Amino acid sequence: MAVNADMLGKPTVKIKRGFDAGIIAIYIILLIFIVVTLAPFLWMILTSFKSQIEAVSIPPSILPRTWRLDAYLSLPARLPFFRMYWNTIITSIVTVAGQLIFCSVAGYAFGRIKFPGRDVLFVMCLSILMIPASFFILPQLIVIQNLKLTNTLTALYLPNLFSAFGTFLMRQFFMNLPKELEDSAKIDGCNHGRIFLLIMLPLVKAGLISLGILTLRFAWNNLMWPLIVNSTPPMMPLTVGLSYLQGQYFNDFPAIMAGAVLAVIPLIALFAIFQKQFIQGIAFTGVKS
Repeated sequence: MAVNADMLGKPTVKIKRGFDAGIIAIYIILLIFIVVTLAPFLWMILTSFKSQIEAVSIPPSILPRTWRLDAYLSLPARLPFFRMYWNTIITSIVTVAGQLIFCSVAGYAFGRIKFPGRDVLFVMCLSILMIPASFFILPQLIVIQNLKLTNTLTALYLPNLFSAFGTFLMRQFFMNLPKELEDSAKIDGCNHGRIFLLIMLPLVKAGLISLGILTLRFAWNNLMWPLIVNSTPPMMPLTVGLSYLQGQYFNDFPAIMAGAVLAVIPLIALFAIFQKQFIQGIAFTGVKS
């Protein structure tokens, strides 16, 4: 006599087989977005290994018929590539360091310290975001000329050492920290400097990483301001050097793509390393306690 689960008084468990149509649709949509996002980047890499004839051929070939390194090897001969690369690294590091220092201090002051006129000053700081960036080019150029800093690396990063957006971002992080930490530190005899450096700043590491990545992306891709304030190629960043490869009647697409590939490698590497902290930092700024 066969004994089943019903006779023993045990509930039967039905295993649901098959796939949910909604989940499949979501994965298909995400896959489409991934393909659309990665396709230009993959095309840029493949084009950098092609010849000029292959790059402009119609219909285009996806894979190079012959994998070439000519575009990469020709960059140092066509422009001071490594000097421009070094200029980009130096200006980006200084810009990121300056914004992390000044914006974190200003964000702490606006978010944790009560002083007369704090809200008015913060509104004035945010009002900068409502003015187009092109409006500041002429005043900044006049200041750089008066300081006799034109055609120098200092002129590339000096106007970008402070950011109203960075101040707002760091203020949001500091405002979300519990007030009890600050009160207990004051009881132990800490002033605002020690509270900021030893207690508050380590707790907003995600915000610092987010601001650093956003600032690095801006400083690394800055094009218009170097063209205005500097004139000689050895004092230009890499973005300007890549624009030199574009001619009026002829564009060397493999060389342009090779330079672009080398230019984006540091940004991709940094984002891959700090992507968790960056995503957490951006998500955290939308929560206000």
